[in-house]
Amino acid sequence: MSAGTAAPTKTAPVEVERPEAGEVVVPDVPWIVIVWNDPINLMTYVTWVFMKLFGYPRTKAEKLMMDVHTKGKAVVSNGTKDECEGHVARLHAYGLWATMQKDR
Repeated sequence: MSAGTAAPTKTAPVEVERPEAGEVVVPDVPWIVIVWNDPINLMTYVTWVFMKLFGYPRTKAEKLMMDVHTKGKAVVSNGTKDECEGHVARLHAYGLWATMQKDR
């Protein structure tokens, strides 16, 4: 083969999963992450965690923190199940009490 000639390439066939006829496809329902009030963490610390983990501006982080403090909880993020599991794990690593549930 000469240096200026390229050999033709073949691409592998792509397999696509398609629903069977009559099969109902249910979209993934978004999940939410809830932070719960606790008697341990300072309000300034909770605000800082929201800013650090989610990149929220101070005003939004303070509003969420006040909801946690006065209402007992606040929804701090939403997304896929995997994303929310990651958020809950990170919040736990910072010592906050967090859970997740399907959004209604």
